[in-house]
Amino acid sequence: MKKYLKIARIDHWIKQLFILPGVVLALLITGTAFTDLSIYNLIAGFLGTSFIASANYVINEWLDAPYDKYHPTKKYRPVVTENMSFKWVMVEYFIFAIVGLLISYSVNKLFFIVAAVLLIMGFFYNVKPFRTKDIPFVDVLSESVNNMLRLMMGWFIVSGNSIPPSSVLLGYWMAGAFLMATKRFAEYRMIGDKSTAGLYRRSFRFYTEKSLLASALFYALISTFALGVFMIKYRIEYLVATPVMFLLFAYYLAMSLDNDSAVQKPEKLYKEKKLMILVLIFVIVVLFCTVVDMNFLQELTSNALITIEV
Repeated sequence: MKKYLKIARIDHWIKQLFILPGVVLALLITGTAFTDLSIYNLIAGFLGTSFIASANYVINEWLDAPYDKYHPTKKYRPVVTENMSFKWVMVEYFIFAIVGLLISYSVNKLFFIVAAVLLIMGFFYNVKPFRTKDIPFVDVLSESVNNMLRLMMGWFIVSGNSIPPSSVLLGYWMAGAFLMATKRFAEYRMIGDKSTAGLYRRSFRFYTEKSLLASALFYALISTFALGVFMIKYRIEYLVATPVMFLLFAYYLAMSLDNDSAVQKPEKLYKEKKLMILVLIFVIVVLFCTVVDMNFLQELTSNALITIEV
């Protein structure tokens, strides 16, 4: 059963840490005390999300096998190289999906609904005739919406009767789109041949390095704008953290230009020391802005003109 467990990508469960910003955001905005946070909901939320993600990975690997054989590294995946049974792959898929949904239901109804949407998005992303991963730009947007869903799941771990602000949802979604677009860009560059890239991923038949890079910039601009709206509306002190946030976007984009870039494997990014240092600095600055009031920044939202005596 080792090869069947491998396609569930349990080593990718670290990605479910993307639910934590939703937890923190809900604690800050709803005013819920940290001591009131349900440890059960936190653990169950992480496990439920992880099982749903593994269900999506299982069908992803099975349905991508005919295309992965054209990828320099993915051609060594078990589904490509070993004789695996469709019946047992489907059994595995339904086990992960059902367990994930049952655990999610134990958190609360809103968490369960979003978990079900996460599972459905995996179906539309991978299964024909939908298979949104084959459609240029739609592939990035339909995959990155999972980041927004994870933010919502983190929020619902804390609050089962409210929803996150639309500005932060859009910002988180577009930040995920930026990550996905740079991943596509790095993959496209590594393969190095448009025809081979098109055999591996149908959307690559329509992409170019220029269009992928431009789309990444587009998503980054929408993300930072939406997050800026959120900061001004809910706590203007967070504007102090924007230079570090911009630097994170820029550094990540620069990483995608490296040969065999780590951007292609987001689950391994924790090994990138410089990136992790930037993330740590960003977290520290955000925490500082959370506890320190900067009343002078309120002037930025005033309609009054600054007058100068000459």
